[in-house]
Amino acid sequence: MAKQKFNKETYLQWFEQMMMMRRFEEKCAQLYGQQKIKGFCHLYIGQEAVVAGMMSAITKEDKVITAYRDHGHALGCGITPNAVMAELFGKVTGCSKGNGGSMHLFSKEHNFYGGHGIVGGQIPLGAGIAFAEQYNGTKNVCVAFMGDGAVRQGALNETFNMAMLWKLPVIFVCENNGYAMGTSVQRTTNLQDIYKLGLAYDMPSAPVDGMDCEAVHTAIEEAADRARKGDGPTFLEIRTYRYRGHSMSDPAKYRSKEEVEEYKSKDPIEVVRKTILAKKWATEKELDAIEEEIMAQVNASVDFAEESPYPPAENLYTDVYQQEDYPFIIE
Repeated sequence: MAKQKFNKETYLQWFEQMMMMRRFEEKCAQLYGQQKIKGFCHLYIGQEAVVAGMMSAITKEDKVITAYRDHGHALGCGITPNAVMAELFGKVTGCSKGNGGSMHLFSKEHNFYGGHGIVGGQIPLGAGIAFAEQYNGTKNVCVAFMGDGAVRQGALNETFNMAMLWKLPVIFVCENNGYAMGTSVQRTTNLQDIYKLGLAYDMPSAPVDGMDCEAVHTAIEEAADRARKGDGPTFLEIRTYRYRGHSMSDPAKYRSKEEVEEYKSKDPIEVVRKTILAKKWATEKELDAIEEEIMAQVNASVDFAEESPYPPAENLYTDVYQQEDYPFIIE
């Protein structure tokens, strides 16, 4: 497949998606401060180009799974702001029926399989989803995200070995934002080029500029093409950066203001905005109108969440076990 020409439609899609993620997360930070969102909450601010670049490179039938910094992925996959915000409020109208909260967003309808709170726990699950696609004879791929801290888990090595052995249609993506909670990559490993972990399994692996939508799209598209042809998995280390702390309770004192400002100077949203304006694909007024519409959707999602009911008590007994009839079991 030839590389896609990055045209007006693609750039406007990136702008809208990233702006939705950014404004949604900024609203979440405000609501968390008001104690309307409780529990753990990990914001995606700064990393938006990773999801935007991925979504333009895959199909709606492809599957996505990630860790607990999952708001951006959920919105990118098409889950509505209403359903995500309601979930953060713990309301029954949320995408996980109010049972999951911030870290466990889920929607089978949108092929988004979480949202997982166990560090690295989603890595083998992503391979399992890919195995199901291979077994069923589809051409779909699974994109399995992880953080730079999760690559220390033994499950990654077991999964990489199995995925290469069976040539599973999975794209492993490490979103390397430089810090595993508050510990920098430099303090946790002598192999700071994380993508090289895949080379031990002869897995095609590469670093990617995660602040650049075009770079992310190109890398994901090439990996997806390889998987669809039956050539197996790819491991991408997408180098990005989060502007906020690990979670809302993290003041992020382990890094300098200068470091954060350096990354903000190449903010992916501003890069895309400048390209759109330079190519005259939209005017400042038109982009401002898009932002206003997005803010209206975000504000409406808060109203929707506020007005939605909490799950009824009987929901404690649903989605716990799957009832099956096993005729071979003797009572």
